[in-house]
Amino acid sequence: MEQGKITGKNIFAAAFGVLLVGIGVAFNNCAGFGNDPVGIIYDGIRAVSGMNSEQLGMASNVVNIGLLVILLFAGRHYVSIGTFVYLVPYGFCVNMGNFLYRHLAFSDGFLVRAVFSVTGCTLLCLGVAIYITVDIGVDPFTGVVLVLKDVLKKEYRYVKIGFDLTMVILGTALGGKLGVVTLITALAVGPVIQFFMGFLKKIWFKNDLK
Repeated sequence: MEQGKITGKNIFAAAFGVLLVGIGVAFNNCAGFGNDPVGIIYDGIRAVSGMNSEQLGMASNVVNIGLLVILLFAGRHYVSIGTFVYLVPYGFCVNMGNFLYRHLAFSDGFLVRAVFSVTGCTLLCLGVAIYITVDIGVDPFTGVVLVLKDVLKKEYRYVKIGFDLTMVILGTALGGKLGVVTLITALAVGPVIQFFMGFLKKIWFKNDLK
């Protein structure tokens, strides 16, 4: 797929996508059922570096900047303005998710936390799908997955599952919170993202992607 057009609509969509991703990561972290496979790396880096739980956004920025440097060498064609649209506000979006959770979660009961976990996973998948679909540059983690997809010549969904399982092992070893959400998302996020991508290409961005 050729890189998408750098339009105001696509830049806005990319920013909206990162907002959804940041809120989704925060919801998963706050709900306490484990982080998603990307969030567990952020949480692991946060834990191993001695940051507190409120600094998850800062830890995520450190990880993403490091991955961006790697991506510039391994898959530069996946880096564009959208990558920086992702990097600049990402930590703020995670903090916003923390804020929303504190104000919307009216109890610490199992059902409430489960609803927020499901919502968090859905927002995460949709946000990543929007980001890939507008194709003006992806976040570093997605960029690495796409590079692996190109090298291995496999469907995105399968590469994503393998990558996420690797992230789960590494994140847990670093001290990230492992839970049922981690295991479910490691297996389900790839296919769900691919489903959202197909829907978005046909409906929302059909006039932008050629």
